[in-house]
Amino acid sequence: MGAYLIRRILQVIPVFIGTTLLVYWLMFAGSTDPLQALAGERPVTPAERLVLEERFNLNDPFILQYVKYLGRLLTGDLGQQLNGRDISNVLSTAWPITIRLALVAFAFTIVFGITAGILAGMRRKGVFDTTVLVSTLVVISIPVFVLGSTLQFLFGVQFRIFPVAVGGEATWFELLLPGMVLGALALATTARLTRTSIAENLRMDYVRTARSKGLPTARVVGVHVLRNSLIPVVTFLGAGLGDLMAGAIVTESIFNIPGVGFQIRQGIRAEDGPTVVTIVSILVLVYLIANLVVDVLYAVLDPRIRYD
Repeated sequence: MGAYLIRRILQVIPVFIGTTLLVYWLMFAGSTDPLQALAGERPVTPAERLVLEERFNLNDPFILQYVKYLGRLLTGDLGQQLNGRDISNVLSTAWPITIRLALVAFAFTIVFGITAGILAGMRRKGVFDTTVLVSTLVVISIPVFVLGSTLQFLFGVQFRIFPVAVGGEATWFELLLPGMVLGALALATTARLTRTSIAENLRMDYVRTARSKGLPTARVVGVHVLRNSLIPVVTFLGAGLGDLMAGAIVTESIFNIPGVGFQIRQGIRAEDGPTVVTIVSILVLVYLIANLVVDVLYAVLDPRIRYD
């Protein structure tokens, strides 16, 4: 297990460098004049431009800029936005609300997605199974911004159950609706994946053997079927955690939540390269760590994977 864990950690390093290099290149190549974008219609004097270019190494070759940026990032220095505000301060206020939103979405996905998938897999071709298949297909087919705007109108404007907009000090209840929107796609995919996996495992020989021994259905499903069926689901949920962070860009914009996704959107609009690259790099790190944890869980559920 130790060798497997070390091998997986070593695989994370080149992936992190390659991904951050790509993001940095996209911002570097896509920026027209970030200093003028920051100033708006106000002209930037040559003296101001010189100071800002020196502060953010804008005149250095691309690869040198990236090396300097990565060196600062690895020492914990997240740098500054183009307006001079420390990015660490921005994240200290944005992360808590995004993490709480992601937790609501993740809990929503696990509780309802896996439960619906198990029940549908055990009752294939029944009314509940058909309902799950149709409803999840509808959710998957609808873009997030359409689903979010629709639910916001229904439950926020028409029925007034949830607030239309959520601030930085939102309660857990106020985060329920945006959390459901954020986790809707993952929930639908989790339900369908769990259903298929349960249905396949119920037809396996080891299940017939367990039933022939007289084991109750609850034990067969809970101990034998569920353990094998959850392997692909755990893998998907691990990758889905990173997707929830990325998906927060749309959800936070719809509900006006000042989280990490909201800050990325603001950074893109202002062509604020340091902000976008730093936040995305941290999201990449979160994504890689989540996948590392999933791989470890995967190896625990199926020990053969450690020796592949």
